[in-house]
Amino acid sequence: MKFNYDKSNFAHDFLASIVVFLVALPLCLGIAIASGVPPIYGLLSGVIGGLVVGSFTGSPLQVSGPAAGLAVMVFEIVQKHGLAGLSVICIFAGLFQILGAVSKLGNLFKAVSPAVVKGMLSGIGVLILASQFHVMLDHAPKASGTQNILTMPMAFIDIFDTTLGVQHLQAATLGLITLVILVGWNIFRHRVKLPIPSPLIAIVATSLIAYFSKLGVNFIEIPDDIFGQLSFNLGGIVSGFNAEMILGGLAIALVATTETLLCVSAVDSVKEDHKSDYNKELLAQGIGNTIAGLIGAMPITGVIVRSSANIEFGGRTKASTIMHGIWIAAFLFLFSNVLGYIPRSALAAILVFTGFKLIDVKATKTFYEFNKFEAVIYLATIGSIVTINLLYGVLIGYALSLVHLIYKLNHFEADAEIKDEKVEINAHGVATFLSLPKLSKQVDTHLDKGDKEVILNFSEVRYVDTATKEYLDNLQKNDSKGRLKYIT
Repeated sequence: MKFNYDKSNFAHDFLASIVVFLVALPLCLGIAIASGVPPIYGLLSGVIGGLVVGSFTGSPLQVSGPAAGLAVMVFEIVQKHGLAGLSVICIFAGLFQILGAVSKLGNLFKAVSPAVVKGMLSGIGVLILASQFHVMLDHAPKASGTQNILTMPMAFIDIFDTTLGVQHLQAATLGLITLVILVGWNIFRHRVKLPIPSPLIAIVATSLIAYFSKLGVNFIEIPDDIFGQLSFNLGGIVSGFNAEMILGGLAIALVATTETLLCVSAVDSVKEDHKSDYNKELLAQGIGNTIAGLIGAMPITGVIVRSSANIEFGGRTKASTIMHGIWIAAFLFLFSNVLGYIPRSALAAILVFTGFKLIDVKATKTFYEFNKFEAVIYLATIGSIVTINLLYGVLIGYALSLVHLIYKLNHFEADAEIKDEKVEINAHGVATFLSLPKLSKQVDTHLDKGDKEVILNFSEVRYVDTATKEYLDNLQKNDSKGRLKYIT
């Protein structure tokens, strides 16, 4: 792998890498907790996203790591297959991505319906917000998205229940402080000109408050043996394998690839002189996820928040992404004891805020104004993700998009315009055997009425199949009075 580095970019990449590291640190921890895995797993994935994916990347300014978009799927996998099963599924996901890159399938992900994509992101946002709302109040999240949503009012009421002690009230206070800092700092950051991300300020502030006030809330739990989290265990992986995990790997690969390559498109649109190689990036993600599975980390994707920070604070090459992975690794192995002072409610509040930002409340109106069925696809995708699961939700969205496409490709209209001495039937769309009942009804109705001339205008028809052509030929042959005219 060849990387000719221009040293004039170092100062820019170094500053950007520090900022991206500070943004990534709380997000890696919070996403790991939301995914039902130890926080260390999130940091390990951040290291792989920086060092491995960053080294092989086809999109130099994109930053990879654990993503909120996969948290829901990872949580379900861990509940069903355990951490060992997650490793197996992560390996398969990586191998599927590598296979996709070798088969040059990367560019196909440019052709995803925006309604499905926005529906997927909004559905993920709803699930993350609902589950982490409970964690923000020091409750355990429920087993499903629907249960999380339905029990949110009760969790809120528990804050003020004196029989439960003060833990939930204290956790809620820390969560509220976190949300205020996230919103407030984002408003004033450009005025004070300090490149400090709001999540870091929120975590430091709430950690200090919790420590000096000796609050009885839940904190991050750090294992005594950090290196013991690295589970390079091929024997265990083989013994834990079952065929269902292949489908799980395919599902993770599909969602991770979609999210990654959407992020690539977003980065290229923001940075116009930045052109990405989709297949090379897909290969990098596949290598990263395969390694993540082998050492027992979480699946990774390209992530827009960290990528945006990289661009905003001057990142110029993939060196900024690689360096941010180095900083995470240094923190993980040298200063991990600091993590034990971080309240879980503060990390959950960051994800509540992240989930809220993923929900596009204006999209329904936008899609409805453009095409009503697009709005249906968007809402159906969200509803299916929330009530069933992420994979089925995305598949239902894809299926509805395909149905809509088939309908549009085969749609046929035949409108009659009655004039003094003639009837003009204007046809539009695609004329196939499926449209013959509609066409013949119009033609028969007006040929059987009176003696007016009937004009069939097919000039706006994109395609005519053999069944329709035979029907039109027979009409002309049987038109003994010469009343029928045909315009192509």
